[in-house]
Amino acid sequence: MTAPAADSTDDIARLAKGGRTNTMGFAVRLIARIPFLVIATRLYGAEALGRFASALVLIEIIALICSLGEKRGLAQRLSEGAGQDRAAETNLVYDGLLLALGFSTAAALLLLNFPDPMFPNGMNSQTDIWLVAAIPAFAVTEILLAAQAYRFDIATMVRARAIVEPWTISICAGVFFFIPATRDGGLALAFITSIYAGLLTALWPFLRGYGLPKGWNPQGRALLAMSSRAFPLVGADAIERGTRLLDIFILGLLAPPQAVGIYYAAQQIASLPQKLKTSFEPILSPVITKNLRIGNMGAIAAQVQQVGFWIIAVQLGIALVLGVPGEAVMGLWGPDYVAGTAALAFLLAAEVAASMAVVSESVLVYIARKRNLAISVGIIALQAGLTIGLIKGAERIGFGEGFETASAAGALLIALSVSSLVKALLLKHLLKAPVSNWRWALVYAAAPAVVVGYAFTWTPEWIELVFGIPAILGTYAFTIWRRGFDDGDKVLFRKQVVPDPVADLP
Repeated sequence: MTAPAADSTDDIARLAKGGRTNTMGFAVRLIARIPFLVIATRLYGAEALGRFASALVLIEIIALICSLGEKRGLAQRLSEGAGQDRAAETNLVYDGLLLALGFSTAAALLLLNFPDPMFPNGMNSQTDIWLVAAIPAFAVTEILLAAQAYRFDIATMVRARAIVEPWTISICAGVFFFIPATRDGGLALAFITSIYAGLLTALWPFLRGYGLPKGWNPQGRALLAMSSRAFPLVGADAIERGTRLLDIFILGLLAPPQAVGIYYAAQQIASLPQKLKTSFEPILSPVITKNLRIGNMGAIAAQVQQVGFWIIAVQLGIALVLGVPGEAVMGLWGPDYVAGTAALAFLLAAEVAASMAVVSESVLVYIARKRNLAISVGIIALQAGLTIGLIKGAERIGFGEGFETASAAGALLIALSVSSLVKALLLKHLLKAPVSNWRWALVYAAAPAVVVGYAFTWTPEWIELVFGIPAILGTYAFTIWRRGFDDGDKVLFRKQVVPDPVADLP
């Protein structure tokens, strides 16, 4: 009778271990992202950055679609075959890799021949067309990392996404700028190089852990069925990512490239909290699918609440650290970028608001796929309507580009807030247990941090950044630790011995 409780404790321990790794990865990603933003904004300029950002919208969405939702779907397929031998597991992964490679190659060739949708604001150079080469590598890397996450190897994801990719794009963007032949296409070439560097980083541990397929005989009918089954997951993943890219796409159509570049710089800072929460998904998926298999809905609700609070607590701290001194942070990229301060504040608030939607969706994609997809479609339609309406409204009133970018970010905030509310209510109804990650301790911790941060805004910018940011972080961390974290929450910061999910298989 005590086994389920012990098993649930093991699950929380695994989630905590993955959370610690991801939190470290976030810090590394933050440090690595700064050189790229400095190089892109100072050397290439806002217009070139805006054209590059507009092109990436289609590249990332298509690559995500071609990965067939395997970031979460692979965990379910492997979980359904729990107890099978290693060779069978490996072959299941290679089925996904084969499909992703086929779809992504076809998509890349299609865009190579019809590239206009990628470049609503034009191209920086003819080299930009080769961004399509990143699609197969991106899709395959997603599956390799999902396979590693199924065996609770989050370190590989951190190495690939938080170290290799950002540092590669930063170094290469600088190198290509100072080579006359590659200067105009430097951002595109740096991005392509970083994606393939991430692929190699993920491939090596995958081959060591899973190896090459043995007795693998892919069946066309089975692959077709797998593709059909993946549709709701693909839709959910594409829409979730699309909500972070739709605003750039619409800005690319309605605003000048410079406004897109300013918005992209703000989004790159604000997207760091998003990377933190989405990186919990691969470690959460195996735990959820295991509990679904045995019908332990209460444990799932508890895990959603636990992980949801961890995420929102860390994200709120990040939002305060980057948002309160927002003008100083945006000013790092140049005086033109200060116009994106309001957009940065809205984007950071949007990521905090979205935390409940992301954690809820980690369960809904397994137990209510079609309803989750329908909600996601409605949310992205709401965002599109709000973005266009607010941008047009700002133009009609005569506001400048700062209001265009703020309008797009404000639309995202509203849409993601609605998404979190609706998906949390649906999940609560299906699990018949509370799932909310909200606690009033978040307000108690944020209030003194805001006061401290506001005081530093009256000082010179270098003092605001060098001393103000640590002061905000320290105030928030101390208060949330004392007032918000109970013993169950503090497991996130304790090093524990977690059972080996591979060695302990029967």
